Amino acid sequence: MTMKNSPEFVNMLADNLKPMGDVRKRAMFGGHGLFLDGLMFALIAEDVLYFKVDDHNRAAYEGAGLPPFTYTSSRGTSVMSYYRPPEECLEDPELLNQWARPAMEAAHRAAAKKSSKGKNK
Repeated sequence: MTMKNSPEFVNMLADNLKPMGDVRKRAMFGGHGLFLDGLMFALIAEDVLYFKVDDHNRAAYEGAGLPPFTYTSSRGTSVMSYYRPPEECLEDPELLNQWARPAMEAAHRAAAKKSSKGKNK
């Protein structure tokens, strides 16, 4: 699985997301993850942005007909909990941040869920 990104695209997204805080970029599996407060809230694969979703924000993506991130491996096709935001987000930093905030909230909920599962063991 190769998911090359152009450095310019990754840097542009990180710069446009600065209103959220100190967004960090990390190369992962040929793609990139965008992190805030140590939590991954966005995935970039083949110069396509995907935001973290859960049951609280998935409907906005599905209602707009936006696709999830999928990849194919030897085990078949997998769907991850990341969806593409509207294309207009790439041209409008304010809109980009409006879609990014619920993704960050989803990342926080996922981390809290993992943390509580670890405590119950």
